[in-house]
Amino acid sequence: MKRGQHITMNGALFLALAMMALLAGCGEQPYQHDQGFVFGTIYNITYQSADNLQAEIEAELQRVDGEFSMFNEQSTVARLNRGEAADTSAMFSEVYQLAMKVNHDTDGAFDITVAPLVNAWGFGFKHEQMPTAEQVDSLLQIRNQMDFSAIAKGYGCDVVARLLEGKGITNYMVEIGGEVVLRGVSPHQADWRIGVSKPTADTLSVEGELQTVLSMTDRAMATSGNYRNFYDKDGRRYAHTIDPRTGYPVQHSILSATVLADDCATADAYATSFMVLGMEGAKAVLARHPELEAYLIYTDSLNQLQVWFSPTLEDKIAE
Repeated sequence: MKRGQHITMNGALFLALAMMALLAGCGEQPYQHDQGFVFGTIYNITYQSADNLQAEIEAELQRVDGEFSMFNEQSTVARLNRGEAADTSAMFSEVYQLAMKVNHDTDGAFDITVAPLVNAWGFGFKHEQMPTAEQVDSLLQIRNQMDFSAIAKGYGCDVVARLLEGKGITNYMVEIGGEVVLRGVSPHQADWRIGVSKPTADTLSVEGELQTVLSMTDRAMATSGNYRNFYDKDGRRYAHTIDPRTGYPVQHSILSATVLADDCATADAYATSFMVLGMEGAKAVLARHPELEAYLIYTDSLNQLQVWFSPTLEDKIAE
């Protein structure tokens, strides 16, 4: 072998090794995609990691379920609702305190003691008979049951996000039943693209038509709507959002409220609150909270679909 050839081969080997070291230094790891069932809905979680963490993720979600599920007879909230003694964890206290904060901030539009009223109107655990005015008044006075369903999914997203952050993972999307936490970049090395559903009377959620797509990162998002969970009786439509202050289903023009916040539990709670408050009430809250953003879909006086969104969202609307 000639000396020049030997040098060339060594140079090629050095270049190959250098490229391998460079790629390793970039930390290029695959994205994991996990899916499962929790809180009565489907979750989808995408995160950049060499290891699959689904077992740990599901363990965290079961912790949340064990505190707040209305359908788990051994959950903390179920035991407290039955009048049984139950130790409250730091997790339970955290969510309870947030619920009280949003309740105060919205003048009672968000209320975790709304469960008996929700049930009385035929949602939650179904009943066939409509409540009388006297029954509604009675339930307004005596509310000793808690229902965290309007905040638990969002909090579940936050818990998974904390798990991933604790493992040094900075690129991920956590989605549970439409509530979302986003960090870093997607597998396409760009901001995450999240759809906002068009509010149609699609109770089975099979149509999947989108109103818009938001391109963003480092945010949490939650949506509340009346357009899928309702029933018709005697020619009138009853929406599942109950105004805790009146005891009756809301009759506002808002069909869907999407809220963006720093954490998903907060976004979840305010999205529900906006469905109760209506357009003007929601805008009043947003004016006090510049850290919140909203995308509201409503019907105008001609029953035409209209959209209002926070001005800061304009550069996030992808289509």
